[in-house]
Amino acid sequence: MLKNKAVLSIFIAVAFFAPFVASSDELKENNAEKTQVVFLINKMISGLQSGDIPRVMSTYGEDAIVMFEPGVAVTDRKAIEHIFTEMAALKPEVTYSGHEVFIAGNTALHIHPWSMTAKTPDGQEIKQGGLSVAVLQRQADGSWKIIIDNPYGSRLENK
Repeated sequence: MLKNKAVLSIFIAVAFFAPFVASSDELKENNAEKTQVVFLINKMISGLQSGDIPRVMSTYGEDAIVMFEPGVAVTDRKAIEHIFTEMAALKPEVTYSGHEVFIAGNTALHIHPWSMTAKTPDGQEIKQGGLSVAVLQRQADGSWKIIIDNPYGSRLENK
Protein backbone atom coordinates (compact mmCIF):
# COMPACT_ATOMS: atom_id res chain seq x y z
CA MET A 1 0.00 0.00 0.00
CA LEU A 2 2.79 2.42 0.93
CA LYS A 3 4.54 1.66 -2.36
CA ASN A 4 1.37 2.54 -4.28
CA LYS A 5 1.04 5.86 -2.42
CA ALA A 6 4.65 6.72 -3.29
CA VAL A 7 4.06 5.93 -6.96
CA LEU A 8 0.85 7.95 -6.91
CA SER A 9 2.65 10.91 -5.30
CA ILE A 10 5.36 10.83 -7.94
CA PHE A 11 2.75 10.60 -10.70
CA ILE A 12 0.85 13.61 -9.31
CA ALA A 13 4.06 15.64 -8.95
CA VAL A 14 5.14 14.87 -12.53
CA ALA A 15 1.67 15.57 -13.91
CA PHE A 16 1.50 18.89 -12.06
CA PHE A 17 5.02 20.20 -12.80
CA ALA A 18 5.53 18.85 -16.33
CA PRO A 19 3.73 21.78 -18.02
CA PHE A 20 6.08 24.18 -16.20
CA VAL A 21 9.34 22.57 -17.29
CA ALA A 22 11.06 24.61 -20.00
CA SER A 23 12.04 22.93 -23.24
CA SER A 24 15.69 22.90 -24.24
CA ASP A 25 14.96 25.57 -26.90
CA GLU A 26 13.37 27.79 -24.24
CA LEU A 27 16.40 27.31 -21.98
CA LYS A 28 18.79 28.17 -24.82
CA GLU A 29 16.79 31.31 -25.64
CA ASN A 30 16.72 32.31 -21.97
CA ASN A 31 20.50 31.78 -21.68
CA ALA A 32 21.06 33.90 -24.79
CA GLU A 33 18.94 36.68 -23.27
CA LYS A 34 20.85 36.44 -19.98
CA THR A 35 24.10 36.71 -21.93
CA GLN A 36 22.78 39.88 -23.63
CA VAL A 37 21.96 41.39 -20.24
CA VAL A 38 25.42 40.61 -18.83
CA PHE A 39 27.01 41.98 -22.02
CA LEU A 40 25.11 45.26 -21.55
CA ILE A 41 26.24 45.54 -17.91
CA ASN A 42 29.85 44.88 -18.97
CA LYS A 43 29.49 47.51 -21.71
CA MET A 44 28.40 50.07 -19.12
CA ILE A 45 31.24 49.22 -16.73
CA SER A 46 33.92 49.21 -19.44
CA GLY A 47 32.62 52.55 -20.71
CA LEU A 48 32.87 54.02 -17.23
CA GLN A 49 36.39 52.68 -16.69
CA SER A 50 37.57 53.99 -20.06
CA GLY A 51 35.83 57.37 -19.72
CA ASP A 52 33.52 56.71 -22.67
CA ILE A 53 30.41 58.41 -21.29
CA PRO A 54 28.35 58.13 -24.52
CA ARG A 55 28.93 54.36 -24.29
CA VAL A 56 27.80 54.38 -20.64
CA MET A 57 24.69 56.43 -21.42
CA SER A 58 23.78 54.19 -24.37
CA THR A 59 23.12 51.37 -21.89
CA TYR A 60 20.39 53.31 -20.05
CA GLY A 61 16.77 53.86 -21.05
CA GLU A 62 15.58 57.43 -21.56
CA ASP A 63 13.67 57.46 -18.26
CA ALA A 64 16.27 55.55 -16.23
CA ILE A 65 16.95 56.23 -12.58
CA VAL A 66 20.34 55.73 -10.94
CA MET A 67 21.24 55.69 -7.27
CA PHE A 68 24.67 57.29 -6.99
CA GLU A 69 24.14 57.42 -3.23
CA PRO A 70 22.26 54.89 -1.12
CA GLY A 71 18.55 55.63 -1.22
CA VAL A 72 18.83 58.73 -3.46
CA ALA A 73 17.41 58.34 -6.97
CA VAL A 74 18.70 60.59 -9.77
CA THR A 75 16.18 60.82 -12.60
CA ASP A 76 17.46 63.69 -14.76
CA ARG A 77 19.40 62.28 -17.72
CA LYS A 78 21.78 65.25 -17.93
CA ALA A 79 22.53 64.93 -14.21
CA ILE A 80 23.18 61.20 -14.62
CA GLU A 81 25.57 61.91 -17.49
CA HIS A 82 27.33 64.63 -15.47
CA ILE A 83 27.81 62.36 -12.45
CA PHE A 84 29.16 59.54 -14.63
CA THR A 85 31.58 62.04 -16.21
CA GLU A 86 32.83 63.02 -12.74
CA MET A 87 33.14 59.37 -11.74
CA ALA A 88 35.08 58.48 -14.90
CA ALA A 89 37.57 61.28 -14.17
CA LEU A 90 38.57 59.34 -11.04
CA LYS A 91 39.67 56.41 -13.25
CA PRO A 92 37.68 53.78 -11.36
CA GLU A 93 38.63 50.12 -11.40
CA VAL A 94 35.51 48.05 -10.95
CA THR A 95 35.54 44.34 -10.22
CA TYR A 96 32.68 41.98 -9.58
CA SER A 97 32.24 38.37 -8.60
CA GLY A 98 29.54 36.84 -10.71
CA HIS A 99 26.18 37.77 -12.15
CA GLU A 100 22.65 36.58 -11.54
CA VAL A 101 20.05 37.35 -14.18
CA PHE A 102 16.34 36.63 -13.99
CA ILE A 103 14.07 37.36 -16.94
CA ALA A 104 10.29 37.63 -16.95
CA GLY A 105 8.87 38.71 -20.29
CA ASN A 106 10.38 42.07 -21.21
CA THR A 107 11.88 42.72 -17.78
CA ALA A 108 15.21 41.49 -16.45
CA LEU A 109 16.71 41.66 -12.98
CA HIS A 110 20.50 41.72 -12.81
CA ILE A 111 22.33 41.26 -9.49
CA HIS A 112 26.07 41.27 -8.85
CA PRO A 113 28.44 42.07 -5.99
CA TRP A 114 31.00 44.73 -6.93
CA SER A 115 33.97 46.62 -5.58
CA MET A 116 35.63 49.76 -6.88
CA THR A 117 38.85 51.58 -6.23
CA ALA A 118 39.67 55.04 -7.54
CA LYS A 119 41.79 58.07 -6.66
CA THR A 120 40.73 61.66 -6.19
CA PRO A 121 42.73 64.36 -8.02
CA ASP A 122 44.75 64.93 -4.81
CA GLY A 123 45.67 61.22 -4.64
CA GLN A 124 43.27 60.09 -1.92
CA GLU A 125 42.18 56.49 -2.46
CA ILE A 126 38.48 55.71 -2.63
CA LYS A 127 37.21 52.19 -1.96
CA GLN A 128 33.58 51.21 -2.27
CA GLY A 129 31.60 48.07 -2.78
CA GLY A 130 28.14 46.67 -2.59
CA LEU A 131 25.48 44.62 -4.27
CA SER A 132 24.26 46.01 -7.57
CA VAL A 133 20.60 45.49 -8.34
CA ALA A 134 19.54 46.61 -11.81
CA VAL A 135 16.24 46.33 -13.64
CA LEU A 136 16.41 46.21 -17.42
CA GLN A 137 13.70 46.50 -20.03
CA ARG A 138 13.67 44.86 -23.45
CA GLN A 139 13.39 47.45 -26.20
CA ALA A 140 11.27 47.18 -29.38
CA ASP A 141 14.38 46.10 -31.33
CA GLY A 142 15.05 43.25 -28.85
CA SER A 143 17.98 44.95 -27.12
CA TRP A 144 18.07 45.66 -23.38
CA LYS A 145 18.39 48.98 -21.50
CA ILE A 146 18.91 49.62 -17.81
CA ILE A 147 15.93 51.45 -16.33
CA ILE A 148 16.78 51.21 -12.62
CA ASP A 149 20.36 51.03 -11.38
CA ASN A 150 20.94 50.63 -7.65
CA PRO A 151 24.55 49.71 -6.81
CA TYR A 152 23.71 49.91 -3.10
CA GLY A 153 21.25 47.03 -2.93
CA SER A 154 22.91 45.58 0.16
CA ARG A 155 22.57 48.74 2.27
CA LEU A 156 19.37 47.52 3.90
CA GLU A 157 21.24 44.55 5.39
CA ASN A 158 23.37 46.91 7.46
CA LYS A 159 20.54 48.90 9.05
